[in-house]
Amino acid sequence: MQKMKLYLDTHNVENNTFPEDISLDEFSGFYEQYKDACNEEGVVPLNIFTGVEAGRAFCLTLAESSDAVERAHNRVSLPFDSITEVKSVTPGDLFFSATA
Repeated sequence: MQKMKLYLDTHNVENNTFPEDISLDEFSGFYEQYKDACNEEGVVPLNIFTGVEAGRAFCLTLAESSDAVERAHNRVSLPFDSITEVKSVTPGDLFFSATA
């Protein structure tokens, strides 16, 4: 298995990267399609945070590259504002990185 990195991608209705007036139930159905697309691209969706009322979503995924995350989005015709490699910075992360 390839080493995976952590990515955060963003969606915003104001930028036409989040569907306008989508309900939480509709979003949940769409998420099932997105999970399948991620599986096909070797992307692991960890958490999806959404504020459907605000027209925003933030997706936290594991992938080999940002290109893989982009391909998963393209499979379901989901535009995005950005895909950013991120690091987790929690007390546990800091402790274990200091002992490594």
